[in-house]
Amino acid sequence: MPASPPTYNIVLLTTDPSVHAQVQQIFTDSSISIFRDAAAFQSESSNHQQVDVLIEELSGTPGAVAPRPEHLDFTHTLFIQGSRAVLRQALNLIQTVLTPGGPQLSKARDGSLENYLEVKMGEFVKGMRNGSARNLHPILISAVERPLITSALQETRGNQIQAAALLGLNRNTLRKKIVNLHIPLKQTKLRANRSA
Repeated sequence: MPASPPTYNIVLLTTDPSVHAQVQQIFTDSSISIFRDAAAFQSESSNHQQVDVLIEELSGTPGAVAPRPEHLDFTHTLFIQGSRAVLRQALNLIQTVLTPGGPQLSKARDGSLENYLEVKMGEFVKGMRNGSARNLHPILISAVERPLITSALQETRGNQIQAAALLGLNRNTLRKKIVNLHIPLKQTKLRANRSA
């Protein structure tokens, strides 16, 4: 079960709607206050307001750095300041870190079956462990074996001798697995004929 994102008190000092939308997408349950600039924020906010994240868009003027609001405790506030492009990049990075399996996502995207399975199996095992599951090995083997055998049967148009050779199994072993895994042979043949 995926973890819900943490909740924060967030202040946005930008008029860019795409930054607003991105922050709302990442921090779904957080309190988000939007002000047009630091001056509006200072005049409208209370001096005792705790701010966890302050995101401020800088003007297009090169070298412009706005002063930090004085009433905030920056030992407890994440302060992100930059152009719209910089803010979007920073938010993309935060979203990657907060996404379950985020840093491993690039590993799954490299195209190799082994890395993809490693990421997916890791997510599955973690979820099952959190649910106090036992005997994962036979569960995972059947979860992988069933679609593998089904795909081999589809590829060979339901020919069990050819599928057994493709899989490197004895024909009788394949037949036993088909029965034990409840693989419907008629549907396998139908799917193979449709895809041809």
